[in-house]
Amino acid sequence: MTLATTPPPAAITDPPLDQWLPATWDEFLAIANDPAAPPDRRSYYYNGRMRFEMTPLGHDHARQNLPPTDIVAFYALVRQMRVVRYLNVSLRKTGVQECQPDLSVYVGDRPEWPPKGNEPIDLDRFGPPDLVVEVGASSFNDDLGPKRLLYEQLGVREYWVINANERQVIAFAIADRGSRAIEESQVLPGLSMAIVAEALERTDRNDDAETIRWLMEQFQAIES
Repeated sequence: MTLATTPPPAAITDPPLDQWLPATWDEFLAIANDPAAPPDRRSYYYNGRMRFEMTPLGHDHARQNLPPTDIVAFYALVRQMRVVRYLNVSLRKTGVQECQPDLSVYVGDRPEWPPKGNEPIDLDRFGPPDLVVEVGASSFNDDLGPKRLLYEQLGVREYWVINANERQVIAFAIADRGSRAIEESQVLPGLSMAIVAEALERTDRNDDAETIRWLMEQFQAIES
């Protein structure tokens, strides 16, 4: 897939949003690390292109962000799995790639965990997360296209794309720098994407405690 790009003006200081712009790694860092940048701006770099987005602040994105986080935590609890979750963390492979998914999850034991602090997670040192999740409305097509290629190259094992408008989840297993659609998670074995989709819909009509109780019932049924 070829990224659609827009030639950037010289010396970008306030880049246009939601576009892949040609840039060197140093040019990207100068903008991404600008202390005057909005704190809710998200940064991506892939294949010599940079992209900036503003984190949506509306109801749908805020609500649809919750189920995947809850699902990972409570499924791991029931299955006695070790997971470490990060919300909106920057993942950096220096000189090559950077991204900021809504949710990043490391699964299982690791010899070393990222330290405390506000620096991006160094993927050259700690490796990529096992699972990343992007929640989007206007960015949904980009999440399915260029960002999926980014995560394939990054080496994550699984990628969920959530359409906040449609309450829809599309999951991909990633291996050998390619991906395929799946109906059941591989990093959270036994978890059906149908449960994830149902949880997204339930956030519209239920309070959070009721949705979590329903999730626990589903997870305990799988365990039994």
